[in-house]
Amino acid sequence: MTATNSPVCVQATDAADQPERTPQLEALYRDFERQLLVPLWTEIGELMPTHPLSQARPHRWRWKDLLPMAEQAGQLVPVGRGGERRAIALANPGLGGQPFATPTLWAAIQYLNPQEDAPVHRHTQNAFRFVVEGEGVWTVVNGDSVAMRRGDFLPQAGWHWHGHHNRSEGAMAWIDGLDIPFQHYTDATFFEFGPDQAVTRAAPERSDSERLWAHPGLRPLTHLQPTPATPLLAYRWEHTDRALAEQLALEAEGHTATVEPGHAAVRYTNPTTGGDVLPTLRAEFHRLAPDTTTAAHREVGSSVFQVFDGAGEITVGQTRWTVERGDLFVVPSWQALTLATEAGLDLFRFTDAPILERLHLHRSHHEGAQA
Repeated sequence: MTATNSPVCVQATDAADQPERTPQLEALYRDFERQLLVPLWTEIGELMPTHPLSQARPHRWRWKDLLPMAEQAGQLVPVGRGGERRAIALANPGLGGQPFATPTLWAAIQYLNPQEDAPVHRHTQNAFRFVVEGEGVWTVVNGDSVAMRRGDFLPQAGWHWHGHHNRSEGAMAWIDGLDIPFQHYTDATFFEFGPDQAVTRAAPERSDSERLWAHPGLRPLTHLQPTPATPLLAYRWEHTDRALAEQLALEAEGHTATVEPGHAAVRYTNPTTGGDVLPTLRAEFHRLAPDTTTAAHREVGSSVFQVFDGAGEITVGQTRWTVERGDLFVVPSWQALTLATEAGLDLFRFTDAPILERLHLHRSHHEGAQA
């Protein structure tokens, strides 16, 4: 391999922290290129910055723009083998056009027409669905038919067979969250096709997983071993809503119940461990009471938010937006986040925190707290 066709390019510069630029140094750098070598002293500023410098950028997607395009895709794009899903991914403007919301997180709006089926498949990526509006679709996970309704959070561990069917006369849209970018970068992905339709078109009010696991504080003695992902396939809105309302009510009564004044929050957990619902993804729900502004918070790792209800003003780093129902936005690693609302704001959030915590790389900082 010659230096001219090597993918490695080593540049000598006159910077103060670089070696003196001589013909001998230039010749050494060309030898490095031929042998596919990169010296640390030319790269350390980008490889080892003083704090995380994510290529991902803060960005907001408007639901009022996304939904009409998803509806149009419903008219133009079939759901079947090949495309598998009518899912439209958020592409962060800092990631070179890749269909990734952040370097580790995938987020997409998925759309299913009336009486339509999405075929069955499975993949190693961990996934979930969150419903911001509508009902009438059931997702079938390993044969268990799970209703999808507004406000429901529906996690699904990797390598589980799953397909969807719309039993209603109306279309339905929701967001998908997966760890596709993380598994893509680590070369860990497997994918397999299943049947063209889900194994059942049953439409029960409650899934088998809920009948077994959705009893607060109670665990079946037939399933005492911890599992890496939650066996509960639906976390229903009525429980989330009540938990958040009670936190704010307890705060008003003088009890310690919220993460900060006017800011209630819950985390979806695996009932077999008390930990995160999925090995690579954390999911939470946040509610801000009227006239609340949060302290600025930054953490290692990225997150995606969707506005479930209400309106507010979001500040991420130097970027500020107003948001309303359905809007999605991205918070890159170590970018300061502040939430504010006059009338009240409900937010669903998912992050890559479980990965970073297992690697002992997670770090966070609240404004006003000691560094």
